[in-house]
Amino acid sequence: MNVRSPAYRVLTSSDQNRDAALQLARGARISLALFTRDLEPAIYDNQDFVTAVQQLALRSRYSHIRILVIDPTAAIKDGHRLIELGRRLSSFIEFRRPTPEQVKRSDTFLIIDESGLLYRPMSDRYEGYADPDYAFEARTHLREFDAIWEQSESESEFRRLGL
Repeated sequence: MNVRSPAYRVLTSSDQNRDAALQLARGARISLALFTRDLEPAIYDNQDFVTAVQQLALRSRYSHIRILVIDPTAAIKDGHRLIELGRRLSSFIEFRRPTPEQVKRSDTFLIIDESGLLYRPMSDRYEGYADPDYAFEARTHLREFDAIWEQSESESEFRRLGL
């Protein structure tokens, strides 16, 4: 059954996406999975979101945060806060780059605890939806994420420390 919770929200702007991502990250108990084209600075490069991810990472030794980034070049060059956090907490936060066959996807999504989901069918647009309790849809996207993750490559640029 594909039932939306009362918290289901339609998203149409970067502000709404940023707020929904923050709400999801703050509600995460053990895991966060993010599939993104370029770490979308308008959504994920803000101190509130990074703090929520940090709190998740430090909450438990079982916490795990996995981030797939198709093109991390600008985010690395611009000093994206999530990358900096990942460098400091590399035991809990892992970045990978999908293989060339996988980069043809046009969507982007954030999944927490196999139940919360922020989804946008077109990564270059802000139209999408978010729901902290949409387990069926979240698990469907998490299976896709896991398949891409298994074939993806660790990105050494994420681990490099700036001087």
